Amino acid sequence: MISIETLISICLGVGLAASAGFRVFVPLFILSLASHLQWITVDDSWSWIGQTTALIAFGIAMIFEILAYYIPFIDSVLDTIAIPLAAIAGTAVMASTLVDLSPLFTWGLAIIAGGGTATVINSATAATRLTSTATTGGIGNPIVSTVETGTAAVMSFVSVFIPIIGFVLVLFIFFVGIKLFKKITS
Repeated sequence: MISIETLISICLGVGLAASAGFRVFVPLFILSLASHLQWITVDDSWSWIGQTTALIAFGIAMIFEILAYYIPFIDSVLDTIAIPLAAIAGTAVMASTLVDLSPLFTWGLAIIAGGGTATVINSATAATRLTSTATTGGIGNPIVSTVETGTAAVMSFVSVFIPIIGFVLVLFIFFVGIKLFKKITS
C-alpha cells in the first residue's frame, strides 16, 4: 500500500515536472531553494540539489533562460532544444522528490510521469510560440514567454507548498490543452 507521504511526493514531482515543461530551470531552482530551506525533503542521493552551489547555479541558469526567451530568434532556437531538456528536467525533479521507494518504481515513475508530463507540456508551449510567431511575426512572443514563465513559477510554488493542488492544476492544464487542441483541429 502506498503511504500518504508517497502520494504527496508523487503530486509534488508531477507538479514540478509540469513546470519544467514551461521553463526548464524555474522548477529546478525552486526545488533547490525548497530543499535548501528544508521546506521539502528530497531523496538522499539528491541532497546535493539543496546545496548553496546548486542553488546559485540553478538561479543563474534560470535568469538566463527567462531572459533568452525575450530575444527574437533565440526564443525559437531554445524551443528546439527545450523538449529534450524539459524531459530530462521533468525526470530529475520527479526522481528527486520520490523518497523511500524502490529504484525501479522511482525511475519508472520519474521517466513516465515526470519526463512525459514535461515533454507534453513543452511540446504544447513550442507549438504556441510557433503559432504566435506565424500570426504576429514574433511580436506576441514576449507575451507567450511571460505567461510561460509565470505559469512555471506558480506551478512550482504551488507544487512545493500544496502538492495535491499542484497535481490538480496539472490535470486542469491537460484538460484545457486537449479542449484547445480539439477546437483547433476541428
